[in-house]
Amino acid sequence: MGVPTLADLPITRGSRVLVRVDHNVPLGENGQVGDDTRIVESLPTLRALVGRGAVAIVLSHLGRPQGVSDPALSLAPVAARLQQLMDAPVSFVPATVGPDADRAVASAPPGSVVVLENLRFHRGETGNDPAFADALARMGQFYVNDAFGTAHRAHASTVGLPARLPAAVGLLVERELHALDDLRRGPPRPYWAIIGGAKVADKITLLQRLLGQVDGLAIGGGMANTFLAATGHSVGASRIEADQLEGAQALVAAAGTRLVLPEDVVVASAFAADAARRVVPVDAVAPDEWVMDVGPRTLERWARALAAAATVFWNGPLGVFEWPPFAEGTLGTARLLAQLSARVVVGGGDSGAAVAQAGLARQFAHVSTGGGAALAYVQGRELPGLAALAKGGAR
Repeated sequence: MGVPTLADLPITRGSRVLVRVDHNVPLGENGQVGDDTRIVESLPTLRALVGRGAVAIVLSHLGRPQGVSDPALSLAPVAARLQQLMDAPVSFVPATVGPDADRAVASAPPGSVVVLENLRFHRGETGNDPAFADALARMGQFYVNDAFGTAHRAHASTVGLPARLPAAVGLLVERELHALDDLRRGPPRPYWAIIGGAKVADKITLLQRLLGQVDGLAIGGGMANTFLAATGHSVGASRIEADQLEGAQALVAAAGTRLVLPEDVVVASAFAADAARRVVPVDAVAPDEWVMDVGPRTLERWARALAAAATVFWNGPLGVFEWPPFAEGTLGTARLLAQLSARVVVGGGDSGAAVAQAGLARQFAHVSTGGGAALAYVQGRELPGLAALAKGGAR
């Protein structure tokens, strides 16, 4: 993989280990953790460290507080859920850096976990501020990155810390890289990709790279509207990215028959969860209608195209997945892929959530914990968090 692993760090009893995890989990109206999947995924690494007698100092972000303390985005509920899952003492510190955090870490007994407050309560996190990275680094002797979902971010906790401490990836990231490296090296063919999501601008370069690797590419989600518009279809009131039309047209021309766009769509009378809905061919969207999801004929076409696939990579929702009336395209894709004999890798994010919601996670070769990071990694892009580990690493 080109990066040090947990086994490379000389961690002993009492070692203080800063562990970057991705505990950015949904909180319910009661303030408690809703879906604890990301916390559960971090347990193997935390248990391995605690088992060696180390003090595991948990670092994570939650939401987007924009550098300002927000009680609604505190990691206190996360620490409470972690205590329920860990067979070791877990303490929460309502500070990320400073005297209170320093004292809590220094007094933590071997074989325990200390959860520090939300990293993004400090602007120094997303800005990779050297002073903030120094303050974090002073609390630890080693650094472990087990947050694959943030590896594409050049933040203080992802690139600043491995420049200051002996560093390695955790067990979760190690598992992610093993699974995704198979796609980077050239998987068994035919190799198909299904890419969804909202914006073409976020993914056009990645789509161009992906096109050079796959035998077939299916596009859905909000960004499919721009591709449909680029091929002469009206998408009604739906938002399109006018500045991306030329790039979409170029990709359509380069892909030829390898690119599969929606044949039919679910449209709504308004962009609202309770709006009246109907299924129409892509050339029958009314001017005042919104395209909200791919339709059943599209899923049938994808099923036929993918029947002979040996490898499939899926990343991104195929409709307004957060609203149940428009989730069938995404959930239907999960069911479709689960029935294939192909090796299927799901690229996290909403597509990973759909797999979990459908109860199909065990049907796939790998379900990534990183949406954007997974998509970038399989294209061969350098992820700052991994590059920093490769350059620094266990010393």
